[in-house]
Amino acid sequence: MIFIKSDDEVELTRKSCLLVSKTHAMLAAEIAPGVTTSKLDKLAKEFILDNGGVPGFLNYNGFPSTLCVSVNDVVVHGIPSSLELKDGDIVSIDCGVLMNGFYGDSCYTFEVGEAEPTVRALLVCTKECLYKGIEQAVAGNRIGDIGCAVQKHAESHRYSVVEELVGHGVGRFLHEEPSIPNFGRAGKGLKLKERMIIAIEPVINMGKRGIVQERDGWTIRTKDGKPSAHFEHTVVVKNGKADILSDFSLIEEVLKKKKN
Repeated sequence: MIFIKSDDEVELTRKSCLLVSKTHAMLAAEIAPGVTTSKLDKLAKEFILDNGGVPGFLNYNGFPSTLCVSVNDVVVHGIPSSLELKDGDIVSIDCGVLMNGFYGDSCYTFEVGEAEPTVRALLVCTKECLYKGIEQAVAGNRIGDIGCAVQKHAESHRYSVVEELVGHGVGRFLHEEPSIPNFGRAGKGLKLKERMIIAIEPVINMGKRGIVQERDGWTIRTKDGKPSAHFEHTVVVKNGKADILSDFSLIEEVLKKKKN
C-alpha cells in the first residue's frame, strides 16, 4: 500500500529527517583516523536520544546498532565494531530516526582524512547520481525516470549500479512502498503522486556491480573488493520540484570547517 501524506505528516517527517541530518553533522566532526566505528555508533545513539528521537535502525529486524557504518568495499549494512578508521578510508553512514511517529532516513559517505582522487571521484559521482534522481521525483513522472537518471549518470562515468539495493517509501514505517530502484527505463513504472515521501539512495560501485553477503547476515561487500559509495535523501514528491527533507548542508558546513 502506498501512503499519500498530509501536510502535517510531511512536516513531522521533516523534523525526523532534520534530526538525522544533525546526527550526521555531529559525526562529521568526529570522523578521523583512529576512531572506531563503534564509537561513532555510541555517539549517534546518545545524540538521537538526547534530542527527542529514537534510533530507527536499532533492533529493526534484529539489526544490532544505531548506525549502518560501511567502510571501503562494504556496500551497506556494516555493523559498528572495534574497527579503527584509517586515513584514506571512505565510510558510508546510514542513519534513521523515529520521532513523533514518523521516520527520517539519510546516508552520507565521508572521506577519512584524504581519500585517493579516484575514490573521491566515486563519491562526487554518487552524490551527483542522487540529485539526478531527485530531479525526476516530481508528480506525473514515473519511478523508472528516477532509476534511469541515476543509472545513466553512474554508467557514463564507468561505475556500476548495485541493482539489489533500492530506495523506498518513508513515513510511519521505515520502509514503505514503493521501492525506488537505481536503474530502469524512463517512462516506466508507478506514476509518482504529490506528497508521496520516498528515500532515494544510489549505491554505486567503483568496479563491477556484484555483491556478497557476509555470515553475520547483514554486511554486504563488493564482490571484487573495490570501493562503494552511498548517498541518500528523503524527499517529498511535488509538482515541479521535489522537496528534500534531509539536509546535507549541515554536514558539509562541518566538513568545510575541518579542512580550514
